[in-house]
Amino acid sequence: MHIVDYQNIHQMMKKTIDNRPNHTAYRWFYDDGSSESVTWKEFYDQVKQVGKSLMALDVQRGDKVIILSNTCYKWVLSDLANVTIGAATVGVYQSNLPNDCEYIINHSDSVVIFAEDQAQLDKILKIKGNISKIRKVILFNGDHAGDDWIVSYDEFLKFGKKVTEKDLQQRIQEITPEDVASFVYTSGTTGVPKGAVITHDNLIFTPQSVQKCVDIYDDDETFLFLPLAHVFARTLVYSTLLEGVTLNFARSIDTLIEDLKVARPHWFPSVPRIYEKVYSKVVSGAEAKGGVALKIFNWACEVGDQMADCLLNKTPVPFLLGIKHKIATKLVFSKLHAALGGRVRWCISGAAPLDPTIGKFFIGAGIIVMEGLGMTENTSFTNINRLEDFRIGWVGPPGPGIEQKIADDGEIMFRGRNVMREYYKMPEETAATITKDGWLLTGDLGEIDSKNFLRITGRKKDLIITAGGKNIGPSAIEGHMATSKYINQMVVVGDRRKYLTALITLDQDNVSEYAKINGISFNSFEELFTNDKIVALMDSVVKEKNKDLPSYETIKRFSIVPEFTIENKMLTPTMKVKKAIALNTYKDNIDTLYPKD
Repeated sequence: MHIVDYQNIHQMMKKTIDNRPNHTAYRWFYDDGSSESVTWKEFYDQVKQVGKSLMALDVQRGDKVIILSNTCYKWVLSDLANVTIGAATVGVYQSNLPNDCEYIINHSDSVVIFAEDQAQLDKILKIKGNISKIRKVILFNGDHAGDDWIVSYDEFLKFGKKVTEKDLQQRIQEITPEDVASFVYTSGTTGVPKGAVITHDNLIFTPQSVQKCVDIYDDDETFLFLPLAHVFARTLVYSTLLEGVTLNFARSIDTLIEDLKVARPHWFPSVPRIYEKVYSKVVSGAEAKGGVALKIFNWACEVGDQMADCLLNKTPVPFLLGIKHKIATKLVFSKLHAALGGRVRWCISGAAPLDPTIGKFFIGAGIIVMEGLGMTENTSFTNINRLEDFRIGWVGPPGPGIEQKIADDGEIMFRGRNVMREYYKMPEETAATITKDGWLLTGDLGEIDSKNFLRITGRKKDLIITAGGKNIGPSAIEGHMATSKYINQMVVVGDRRKYLTALITLDQDNVSEYAKINGISFNSFEELFTNDKIVALMDSVVKEKNKDLPSYETIKRFSIVPEFTIENKMLTPTMKVKKAIALNTYKDNIDTLYPKD
């Protein structure tokens, strides 16, 4: 594979600017139904303007700049301005609490903060006395009069007038591939967050490797709702920057479906949770209609399942099946396509395993969901299935320029220009994660087949070893159970125990609807956790799902608990359950599941 060795990210960006100056680069939407967009040339002019204003604030090459915001256009604009002048972007999740923000701000030695709005500013004001290195806070939206430490975005842009184009270009020419482009802090499922140091070279190489693995056309449009504080979303941004395609921003996760219909993307990345929600909503809708509509839906799913088998096995589609699939598409699957905007060719699923049932459903409906693999420490990309060769339950071969191998103990290892430089200020953790010859230890367990396809079998730290000696990866079980419309989240329990049990949180909408239909009265949702009829419902759900699992992986007992959230510190900003905290919090519940242990 030929990799263009750009001097820095700016040079990679400038090539797209020069090639497609009048093509729409970014588009975003408003609640009144209107939208706004910029061309690549307009975007570049704004990047330079923001870059000059940062220089006017004495942001030097190597300085760190915080962005505390939901995903939006100004996030990307500020990020590209940062890296253009040699500063490093430090993304902070919009859901982080003030003390979490304080840790990242101080640990990263950041000097400037971009804050989205008053809600984010309030967090900063609570910790103002503890973040002495911050020179200025810039508000994306709104104003805050009476405090020179805080400026509006419009006021900030005026600062750049004193910086010349010559000064800007001189700074740009100083930046090399070895310069730091970003600190990406891990979401902290265990211990304190670690700051992965991502270089310009990481973000120059990775999009080019991605480019060789997916089918992207000149007039494609994509869609982003994932948090930009996570490197998965950033890799998408830099891939679209390389390709010059149009990127649409969702207003929020709550308006996702509405925005998809308007944006009409040709492809987009997501995490499994979104596909699970879509699947649950589709199934629930069909069951609610009942009667003939439900029979047609079930028939369409059977046809889709057969079509998926043909595609996965690369066998010819029988003539009659092809006719049936066209009918099923018109009657059922077309509604799914319409909900996603009507133009989606393929999607990417990453960050966690996608349940095979859901993957196969989408394939049968005519939307290929390609599973991939990446982590913060390798710029969120190593492997992905290909449109011409995809499987369910495998994350595909590595991208060009990326090596993979399995260690003697089963751990997956990667090497390539996508691997981070280090963990900031954490030499011991860095040495324990990257070998002297450049191999990244992932903590994942897996296998590689003769076609270089990789399959994840579990996490070293999450691996459950039962009292009977069975090694079990809980993620696949949790994903399988979560395909039930009544289950929201699950944590499998069973390390050194005789059998597996689980902590389960309920899907509030579907369980509440079930309660109303079945005459179960309740004043608060929490009352349903111990209701005999709801417990019996969940017992039947678990037993039904158990039929698809080997006996040693079945869930024998469970406890219904409140939802795991960021606020109760049991969920990371990337929607991963902090299992150690959950297990400790509900230790008494778990003990009741093992009465004779």
